[in-house]
Amino acid sequence: MALGFFASVNAQSIHQFKVKTLDGKDFDMASLKGKKVMIVNTASECGFTPQYKELEELNKKYAGKNFVIIGFPCNDFGGQEPGSPGEIREFCTKNYGVTFSLMEKCTIAGSAVYQWLTKKDQNGVEDALVKWNFNKFLIDENGKYVKHYPSKTLPTDEEITNWIEGK
Repeated sequence: MALGFFASVNAQSIHQFKVKTLDGKDFDMASLKGKKVMIVNTASECGFTPQYKELEELNKKYAGKNFVIIGFPCNDFGGQEPGSPGEIREFCTKNYGVTFSLMEKCTIAGSAVYQWLTKKDQNGVEDALVKWNFNKFLIDENGKYVKHYPSKTLPTDEEITNWIEGK
C-alpha cells in the first residue's frame, strides 16, 4: 500500500503557506507543486545533527527527480539552534555542505506550517507529536500530508527512499 493512501481529500495542502527563507526572502510553498517534499525541523547542536549528512545525500541523489528537502531550524528543544541566520547557514555549509533549502528559524507551536503538519484536523491524516529535532514529514506532489517520522528515523531509511522512488 502506498503511503498517504488514507489522506483526506478535504485536507488543505502545504501549498497554501508562504514562509521566509533563512536569508529573509519570501518562499511560496505553492512553488513545490508537482514535487515530493521532506520537511525537517533542524538544529545545529543536537545529537541528531549528523543527519544533515544523510539529508544532503538524499538531496543530491534525488536532485532533478521532483524531490525537495526543506529544513526549518528550530530552537525549541534544548536550545540546540541558538544561532543567527548567518551562523546557521555557515554551520550547515561548512560542516555538511548543505545545499537544500533552509527556512527562517521557527517554533513548532508558533509556525502555521507546523500546526498543519502536526494536527489531523488540518492535514487530514494524523496528529504528529514533535518531541525533538530532526522529525521528518513527507508531503506528496499535490501538497498532501503523507507521513511523519520521528528523530531517530534516518532520512535515508528504506521506507522513505522507497516512497521517494515511488516503490
